[in-house]
Amino acid sequence: MTIKPGSPVPELKVTEWVQGGPISLKDYLGNVVVVEVFQVNCPGCFIYGIPEAIETYHKYRNKGVVVLGLATAFEDFDKNTIENLRLLLTENRVIGETLTTLTYQSKLLNEGKLSYNIPFPVGMDKLEKEKLPIEDKRIMEFVNANILDFDLYHQKDKEQIISRVKSYLESKPYSPLTFEEYSLRGTPSTIFIDRKGILRETTFGSNGIMASTVEKLLSE
Repeated sequence: MTIKPGSPVPELKVTEWVQGGPISLKDYLGNVVVVEVFQVNCPGCFIYGIPEAIETYHKYRNKGVVVLGLATAFEDFDKNTIENLRLLLTENRVIGETLTTLTYQSKLLNEGKLSYNIPFPVGMDKLEKEKLPIEDKRIMEFVNANILDFDLYHQKDKEQIISRVKSYLESKPYSPLTFEEYSLRGTPSTIFIDRKGILRETTFGSNGIMASTVEKLLSE
């Protein structure tokens, strides 16, 4: 099932709440909920997305806003693991491309540690093994969730898209359930849920609009 803006949100599909929790979105009805989605092996998440979420947490945590973190994995499955997430949350250590990039930019303390703590609850997105062979239903679910106005494409273009999607699904061992359920395009991404538990918006990348989006939802 794909969650679209304007729809009630289900519970986040999480393997484990590594920090904080257990979390139920139902408990936060009446609050604006911000879910920051990141990968452990994602430098941009630690340079832009997570710091913005931390700033939002400190600014609005006593004003009816709940900030949650969700670590996902749609690539680099050997690095974007729950073990490396635990290392991040317990020791502030980063790995892989995140370590390389943040070291180069002099954004780490000694021993490859972040200069900040993540203060809000963080869970690990539930990963599900792809079942081979990939069924047509699975291919079309992915296409319809990720390709805008697919039905308007010419038949030849449709066939090429379906072929590429099939190859992509066959190449990856796991599917991140929450990431795909919200049709997220990459990391960092942010999920905005209003006081009534309705999905209002998802964004990709750090575009500096988190605070203004939160303010808008609080004013309703």
